[in-house]
Amino acid sequence: MLKIQTPNPAPRSSQTARADAGTFVQLAKTASLADGGVQTSQLLAEALQLDPHHHEAQILQERLHQTFVPRWHFPMLADQARNRAYAEAIAMKVRPGDIVLDIGCGAGLTAMLAARAGAKHVYTCEQQPLIAAAATQVIADNGLSDRITVLSKWSHEIVIGVDMPEQADVVVSEIVDTVLLGEGALDTLSHAMAVLAKPGARAIPETGTLVAQLVESEALLQQWRPQTAEGFDLSAFHHLARVAQITPGDFAACGLRPLGPGTDLFQFDFTRPDVAPARSSARLGCTHGGVAHAVFVSFEMQLAPGIALTNGLTSDGHWGRTAFLLDASRRLSPGDDLQVTAQHDAAALSVSVHAAGTAVDRAQVWLEPAWRLEGESSEAPLLAALDYPGWAPTQSASAEAPVRACS
Repeated sequence: MLKIQTPNPAPRSSQTARADAGTFVQLAKTASLADGGVQTSQLLAEALQLDPHHHEAQILQERLHQTFVPRWHFPMLADQARNRAYAEAIAMKVRPGDIVLDIGCGAGLTAMLAARAGAKHVYTCEQQPLIAAAATQVIADNGLSDRITVLSKWSHEIVIGVDMPEQADVVVSEIVDTVLLGEGALDTLSHAMAVLAKPGARAIPETGTLVAQLVESEALLQQWRPQTAEGFDLSAFHHLARVAQITPGDFAACGLRPLGPGTDLFQFDFTRPDVAPARSSARLGCTHGGVAHAVFVSFEMQLAPGIALTNGLTSDGHWGRTAFLLDASRRLSPGDDLQVTAQHDAAALSVSVHAAGTAVDRAQVWLEPAWRLEGESSEAPLLAALDYPGWAPTQSASAEAPVRACS
């Protein structure tokens, strides 16, 4: 790594400080980002130390952080229900003397919870160097550096006997998105439980279930498929929006009304993950009359016995939501139902809605696999063009662009 010589700290005028800061800014603008932004961050920090009000340094630093540190980290850390659930599950499952592997370090919270629960040592991995460096400082500030090791790499790159002295007794992770799949949790945990964990190792979370139900929401439809604007018909544009990725704020405003109970689509065992594609069909019943606008898909995740997290219709917190919009709204009466076919691979979910005598409505969400190896390109230009926009692969505590990989 390039060694940056700090200018002589002798007293200087504000004009000289600005000039020196400008030198560091120019170096930052030409530095390679191949190291995950570490050198650029150091240069900008030097510039701002010399001139805390340097406009360009402030702008570049913010852009750098937004590029390499997904914004969902911050509302996630403020999600008290999520934090409490993980704290309770970790306290229940981590035993004194355990070796713990924490996948997706983020700010280091779950690693510190494992240390507090009595782990002998915690190895936590974070592939983004800026995040790993910040987590290392957080851990040091809390006096836990001697019991937690931050590995700035993918979990797939961890080597037992080199990075960890032995396999883990407990594997902790929070690398799921709004539909559990988009951050590559199945592939990551399949490798971790088979290679990095002892036989019979405990896992947090234990299981996850995807649940679908019919919902009504004129506000959701208006947001994603406005019929007109200034008197112009926009309906020919609607087929470009089949999947609504709903931010927490939009979720509160849209007031999704359930027309029937939730129906399980898939169940995942995170202690023995299966990465094979799967398909299921289900009938979504209507117990309350209304207009079906979408199929709402949420997760229920069991962290430990009696401790669960969900992003369902009645939940709160930082999670985004996913709704698969029907091609045409359907007025339903109690007792009616719609059949759905759902399919998933290791990183994406698709849902098709059927109705007797009509064409099939299809709504799909394709997320770039988080487990793609660094430097590995898509198999074809078309696949590259279909990469989920704005999403950067990360093993940093739940993977969803702005709203955890709908994000």
